[in-house]
Amino acid sequence: MNKTLALIAAAALALPLAANAQTASQTNTPAKPTAKAAAKPAAKSTTAAKKRQVTPRAAKAVEEVTPIDTSTDIALNEADLAVAQRVYTGKIQCELGADVTITADDKKAGFFTVSTKGAHYRMHPVESRTGAIRLEDPKAGAMWLQIANKSMLMNQKQGLRLADECMAPAQVAFAEEMKKNPPKSLFEGADAPKK
Repeated sequence: MNKTLALIAAAALALPLAANAQTASQTNTPAKPTAKAAAKPAAKSTTAAKKRQVTPRAAKAVEEVTPIDTSTDIALNEADLAVAQRVYTGKIQCELGADVTITADDKKAGFFTVSTKGAHYRMHPVESRTGAIRLEDPKAGAMWLQIANKSMLMNQKQGLRLADECMAPAQVAFAEEMKKNPPKSLFEGADAPKK
């Protein structure tokens, strides 16, 4: 339990710096700086982002305990729509033979139908503290969390994980790459500067 709290605390400290780094690694394009990041000197934020990166495990731990926004009056902004474009759709295989099907709403951009085992949710993207892709259904209390190497579906109202270890083809490839080149822990420190 103490390790989990320490990991969450460390991740929370590194989150503002690592969100852009994780976004860039998922899309293979440079991340656009946020308003806060743009206000900081570029050299300082770039150096700090290289030193600390949130691991997928840490992102999952933080997002899993973040409560769902219960607002039902939803208006998506451009950042939300950009996140929606990175959501994996289709039938995604999960552990224990489960699967989740994600379908984009043709009539309302940025909204998705997420279904598994008779449960159907209407979800939309919400801002994530870690840079992970997070979809929520505020009425049902359900959340879809998509990180670089896996995804999960949970119902926070019921306190249940409905599907875990879900992996779209791109996530399978990323997970294989992580096995070959494991990311450094926050506690391992940064590499020595190159000369």
